[in-house]
Amino acid sequence: MSTTPAQEPVQVLLPDRRCLLVRLTATEGRRLELLDVINTYADGLAEEPGTELFMVSLDPDDANLVWMYEVFRDEKAENAHRAATGFADMLAGVTDLLSGPPAILRMDPIRMAVQEGVLTQDWSL
Repeated sequence: MSTTPAQEPVQVLLPDRRCLLVRLTATEGRRLELLDVINTYADGLAEEPGTELFMVSLDPDDANLVWMYEVFRDEKAENAHRAATGFADMLAGVTDLLSGPPAILRMDPIRMAVQEGVLTQDWSL
C-alpha cells in the first residue's frame, strides 16, 4: 500500500485583518431567492479588492439559514465594502427576503493554516 506523505499546510499570520461571520435567516421558503441576490453580489466582488475572502454556506440543519464569512485586508477595506455599490444593492435586494435582521459577529483573525492543494486547485465557476 502506497501512502503519500502529508504536506505541511501553508501557515500565515493575518495582521490587521478583519472578518465577519453573518447569519441570514430567509423567510420560509425564500432561501433560493436570497442566494440569488448574494451570488449576484459575489459576482461583482472585483469592485472590492480589499475583500480577500467571501464564502457563502448553507446551514445543514435549517433550510432557511445562510451563513457568510468575509475577510477584509484591514479596516479601510471593511469600510470600502460597506460603501460599495454592490453591497448597497445586495442589502436592498435581501431586505424583503429575510425574516429578521442579520446576526453579525465581528472578529479579528490572527492566523490561518491552509493545505497548499486548496490554493492550487482550479476553483473557477
